[in-house]
Amino acid sequence: MKTWKKRTRAVHAGIRRSQYNEVSEAIFLTQGFVYDTAEQAEARFIKAGQDEFIYARYGNPTIAMFEDRIAAMEGAEDGFATASGMAAVNGALTAMLRAGDHVVSSRALFGSCLYILEEVLTRYGVEVTFVDGTDLAAWAAAIRPDTKAVFFESISNPTLEVIDIRAVSDLAHAVGATVIVDNVFATPVFSDALAQGADVVVYSATKHIDGQGRALGGVILGTRDFIRGTVEPYMKHTGGSMSPFTAWMMLKGLETIDLRVRAQAASAQTIAGALEADGKLHNVIFPGLASHPQHALVAAQMEAGGTVLAIDAGTQERAFSLLNALEIWTISNNLGDAKSIATHPATTTHQRLSPETKAALGITPGLIRLSVGLEDTGDLLEDLRVAIAAL
Repeated sequence: MKTWKKRTRAVHAGIRRSQYNEVSEAIFLTQGFVYDTAEQAEARFIKAGQDEFIYARYGNPTIAMFEDRIAAMEGAEDGFATASGMAAVNGALTAMLRAGDHVVSSRALFGSCLYILEEVLTRYGVEVTFVDGTDLAAWAAAIRPDTKAVFFESISNPTLEVIDIRAVSDLAHAVGATVIVDNVFATPVFSDALAQGADVVVYSATKHIDGQGRALGGVILGTRDFIRGTVEPYMKHTGGSMSPFTAWMMLKGLETIDLRVRAQAASAQTIAGALEADGKLHNVIFPGLASHPQHALVAAQMEAGGTVLAIDAGTQERAFSLLNALEIWTISNNLGDAKSIATHPATTTHQRLSPETKAALGITPGLIRLSVGLEDTGDLLEDLRVAIAAL
């Protein structure tokens, strides 16, 4: 399997077939497992072996297939599937940290990630320092000899700042800190964050992995020691694990993720380029555009610019008018879906942030996040142009 490309691993890795030799993965909808003897039960609770299961909160054959498949695709030794993307972020951080530890994080983050770092970790005595993630000098100044972890989104939500994974990882590893990367916007298709220096990668599987708006899910990927020695004990006792049915849906999502994400990224590139050329918006932000501040880094770090762009209509009133004029684009707060989605971050996903914080992060009143789906590219672009012309 080591010679298989990502697209092949996304279809075949992790397969476990029952005695019936089914083609499509089986869904094991059970909360517990039967032991042949009391001695076997005792031994399994001491240490479960490969393909030995105890309780669905601890693991399950369908969940194990998803964990193995996404780990193989990502180039990780192991993975732990979680109930949501935020359960993955929280689990990866909280499982390894304790009072007195120090974390350095980029400041441009999804609102819920900020909540974990600002409110949850600090509540339990973890010190958190925020930096401008694009400024390597700021990382170098903030990372201390006692820093335990660094955390960042490889592409920030929603302003699409791109972080130099290799450079930040080198700074962190110099003091023995663990590098945790939220890699959702970069996708498992276009990013190799572990190969570029990250120690741990988290995904919201709700996004591109499912890709069809059906279920919440997440996954934490890293070394086997970290996943089974640090993450699993925390997650299995606190109840943040994925359900077997969700794992089955995620397995089905992985089978088509390469085709879907490449098509979405190609559309995003076309749409972003056309809107920038039109010159009718305050700003167009897309990592695949030459005008993006980290475009050279994107070219070195990723295969493509991703599936999400951001546009600025200038004011909240104009942004709302644009959103309300759209016919194909759906107003919602998800991304990575087969359906194209438009989001106004300042009043939804990042609503709880203060005006000062929004301004510092570049979340302007006119900013709209556009997640490109699988509709016809021309139809999506025309829908946007009509809405923009009506402003």
